[in-house]
Formats: sequence, structure tokens, C-alpha cells
Amino acid sequence: MDIVIWILLLFLLFYEPIFGYFDFQRFKQKVKTDHKARLNYYNNTIIGLWVPTITILLLTIFTELTFEEIGISIPNLNTEPLGKAVTYTGLGIGLLYLLFVLYFIIGFNFSDKIKKELTKKKKEDWEKSVIAPLLPVTESEKKRWNYVSLTAGLTEEVIYRGFTLFALAYLFPNLSIWVIIVLSSFIFGLAHTYQGFLMGFVRTSVFAILFCILYIGLGSILPLILLHFLLDYIAKLGE
Repeated sequence: MDIVIWILLLFLLFYEPIFGYFDFQRFKQKVKTDHKARLNYYNNTIIGLWVPTITILLLTIFTELTFEEIGISIPNLNTEPLGKAVTYTGLGIGLLYLLFVLYFIIGFNFSDKIKKELTKKKKEDWEKSVIAPLLPVTESEKKRWNYVSLTAGLTEEVIYRGFTLFALAYLFPNLSIWVIIVLSSFIFGLAHTYQGFLMGFVRTSVFAILFCILYIGLGSILPLILLHFLLDYIAKLGE
């Protein structure tokens, strides 16, 4: 099992950041002339996320690794690892994010004002955002984006929270829990460097720290899968 864990960690540390970056650069050029470029990129993203996820799930079936050790379990509040202050602060921020996202998702469907706000923001993103070419435009792209969001929410939590936290603690048992959190968040941030340094690596790493706190406090990635899905899903909203 140790060898497979090392291979997966090295894959996440090198392959995803490097291949993902250059693949996105090629996509940005291709999307200007190929009307199927986004759909193809979405499909490749889904496949690319499921391959390591399936590998991790197979580890839980054929080795001593358990589903509980990678966070696939019923949530159970535990403030001991990080302390009450950090745990409850993280839960509070996570709840606020959830309410914020639900407000805009529900509002988009029932409020013209919120719909206009999101549409305006999406147009602004197209003008300045590095990942603007990635956002869905046509109805078929928006439908496919639903699967991308669901896949990212499920697989990235299995990979970067459940598995990566376990793997680092397993391979380096003398590291403190905060070092493990920072390292796993750093790995998650690297996977998003194609989005730019500040908006990709830095922002994603900060989000990852929050998600690690939520995972450790709840002992489960299941609530994070839902929150992660909603955060990605909202990107498709707008006319």
C-alpha cells in the first residue's frame, strides 16, 4: 500500500500542476476556434479526476485502508484535534459560505435582481478572469458543467481531503496536524495554478485550509462534497 500512496502523492504533486497548466493553455487557444473545445475539456476533466479517485477507492477495497480513514463516514463533531475555537470558527465560516451560495442559487431562479447581479458579475469575469474561457456559455455546456461540478465536489474531496490528509499523516507520523493541513492545502493549490497565482494557487489553498478544518472537525467529507459542488455549480449561473 505504501508504494501506491507514494505514487498517488507524487502524481498529485507533479502531474496535475504541470500537465493541468499546459493543458489549460492549449485549451484557451483552441476554444477561440473550436465550438466543442469546452465540452471536450469538461469531459477530459471528469475523466482526469475519476482515475485517481477510483484508484483510491480500490485501495480501500483491497488493502487495510478503510472508507472511514478517507472521510467517507457519517459526520460526527470532534473538537479535540484542533480545539473548540478553531473547529467552531471553521464550522461557522463554512455555514456562512453555504448560506451565501444557496442565497444566490435560489435567488437566481426566483429574483430578477439577483439574476441581473450574477449576469453582470459573469460579464465582468469574462473581461478580467483567467478562467473566463472555462465558464459555460451554451445550454449544452451548462448542462455538462453540472457533471463537472458534481465530479469535482466528490472526487476532489476524496483525493485532496480524505486521501491526502490520511497519506501525509500515514507516511509522516511525526508531523503536526497543522503542518499536514498546510501541506495538503498546498498540494490542492498547486493543482489549480492554471487559474493563476493569486486566484488559483493562493485562493484555492486558503479554501483548502478551511475545508481541512471542516473535515477534521466533522470527521467526514460528505458535507464538504455538497459545499464543494455548490461552489463550483454557481459558476454557471448568469446569462
